[in-house]
Amino acid sequence: MAEPLLSVRGLCKSYGALQVTNGISLDIMAGELHAIIGPNGAGKTTLIQQLAGSLGSDSGSVFYAGQDITGAPTEQRVKLGIARSFQITSILSGFSVLENVALAVQARSGSSFRFAGRADREAALNGQAMEVLSAVGLTERALRLAGTLAHGEKRQLELAIALATRPALLLLDEPLAGASHEECAALIVMLRALKRRHTIILIEHDMEAVFALADRISVLVYGAVLVTGDPEAVRADARVREAYLGQEQGYG
Repeated sequence: MAEPLLSVRGLCKSYGALQVTNGISLDIMAGELHAIIGPNGAGKTTLIQQLAGSLGSDSGSVFYAGQDITGAPTEQRVKLGIARSFQITSILSGFSVLENVALAVQARSGSSFRFAGRADREAALNGQAMEVLSAVGLTERALRLAGTLAHGEKRQLELAIALATRPALLLLDEPLAGASHEECAALIVMLRALKRRHTIILIEHDMEAVFALADRISVLVYGAVLVTGDPEAVRADARVREAYLGQEQGYG
């Protein structure tokens, strides 16, 4: 059996008496889209922060491609091939779409951000940035100011920024949040294409998207994994329906 790309064992994080993640263990296989769902407050975003390295863990371990990265900072994890997109867009609104992605390419290459003003004039950066923009369907928006994009397009741009680091593993925290029905449909198509080339951990409240995209699903309740399985097994699990899906429209 193939070894997992990411292996999490007994991951915990608490704030005083509040246990946010509680002994989470997961194996993420290379090439899969693994969705993590659960009620608000279940610990999903905290888990993503722990995996990204932006939040330290109280206990437990994280292995990536066989390497112990439990104490590794975010920058090291990015270099190893782990990229995260955020629940709230984190683009540079005063820069063009192309410049946002070129800066990410520049950062990946190790260049200093003091040269950021020249990024859009460097052919090598532009070429790589345009390839990424093509992958997310934003080629025609390349010269637009990022702040003028529609909400769904901003989510596409954020994904482009993450992809510019050439990740093997994408950590996506609610990429459909705030998107319209039409924008959600376009983002689902894009995510379906991306899952052919990247391993993805997806946190998402849109159950239609989750069940359309996921190869496997883990359900978090009170900071612990209730169940992990393929979409149909999770949908049919009585514990899941009681804890979460029964609360969601269309699953009750």
